[in-house]
Amino acid sequence: MKYFIIILSVISFSNMFAKDEPISVFLEKWKNSKKYLLELAEAMPEDKYNFKPTEREMDFGEQLLHIKVNMDWLSTSYFGAEKIEKPKEASTYTKAEIITFLETSFNAVSKAIETTKPKSLKEKVDFFAGPKTKLQILNLL
Repeated sequence: MKYFIIILSVISFSNMFAKDEPISVFLEKWKNSKKYLLELAEAMPEDKYNFKPTEREMDFGEQLLHIKVNMDWLSTSYFGAEKIEKPKEASTYTKAEIITFLETSFNAVSKAIETTKPKSLKEKVDFFAGPKTKLQILNLL
């Protein structure tokens, strides 16, 4: 019985300090996503930023800017992030500029989510695919 109470106490105590709330979990994954995508963007030679597997698909630079625009849209529309200027066509930017755009967007999303109240994740919001909770929007990010 003594061991049972000790084990129960340890579990209860550790749960009090667990960081498993959606925001902290998201921010940890977001940091990893940022690192991975920026490394990927750095690894691609600049002369390959206009590579597209087929004519109907986006090229590499366009795909990176597409990701950036979607991060901006979701974070400004649903989490109050500061508006960031929408970029022009990818072909008008250098590799370094595109990487800077991505990094700026990642940082803006982090800042917006850090200030989001956990209770607000239960709120329903209008979304083009139907009503969603802010938690569902967070998962889309």
